[in-house]
Amino acid sequence: MRRRRECTVCGGRFTTYEYVEERPIQVLKQSGAIEEFSRNKLLSSIRVACAKRPVSASDMERVVDDIEDALSRDASVEVPSVRLGALLMEHLRPLDRVAYVRFASVYRNFQDAGEFQEFVDEMAALQERENLEKNQVELPF
Repeated sequence: MRRRRECTVCGGRFTTYEYVEERPIQVLKQSGAIEEFSRNKLLSSIRVACAKRPVSASDMERVVDDIEDALSRDASVEVPSVRLGALLMEHLRPLDRVAYVRFASVYRNFQDAGEFQEFVDEMAALQERENLEKNQVELPF
């Protein structure tokens, strides 16, 4: 933004320029390493999770935009990778359940099939509760 101003001391005119300073988002990895946030890396993770699923490219871009906006609003410069993964899971769950489970299997690092089965069972129970709540009708008094 450009502004024309006048000096209060000498009366001379001058121009000032204002620029938005973007502060880079840093991702704090579990190993302790710090790397710059990569929009392309996040989008790539979403594409892998959504492979062969009915999720449009614009939906994937919207998820990345939403996550990037949430991180930008955060007061801290460093974001733990765990928070980034949790944000992505929050956005994938309503978008596509299979993509959500795919991402969760990598993100949560399941050690055996039993842990994975527990997670899938939790998802099924949650979906059943949501369906019941959605189908309930409130009766008038």
